[in-house]
Amino acid sequence: MPMIAIRYVAATPRPGLRDEIAALAARLGAARLGKDPAVTAVLVEEAAPDAWFIAGRHPTEAGLSAFWLDIKVTAGTNDKTETTAFVQAAFTEMAALLGPLHEESYVLVHAVDGDAYGYGGRTQNGRWAAAHPG
Repeated sequence: MPMIAIRYVAATPRPGLRDEIAALAARLGAARLGKDPAVTAVLVEEAAPDAWFIAGRHPTEAGLSAFWLDIKVTAGTNDKTETTAFVQAAFTEMAALLGPLHEESYVLVHAVDGDAYGYGGRTQNGRWAAAHPG
């Protein structure tokens, strides 16, 4: 059920990187946040090096990569410990894929109200109610 969007800029781009990032994101969602990979959607977009700025400079000029990972989950399905572990693992494992990262690489976990989020035309709370009648 999570939707994960990742934008990145790589100091040394290489073929197949998008697929590796998408697989990593789905794996981390499952391992750290308990999200079902069968209903995890991932969008990976590479940014042009001259389009990414941190403090007015391009991180690639210093040989650094950078990323922004944004995941939407239903509020109340994860605690602070799980979210912290996800953020830490995302930074560490993205560094393993992209190489040295600029510290201003971000992970944002949106815990969204179950009445304001869903897929397939049903909200998450609607899905829960259908699975738990009465």
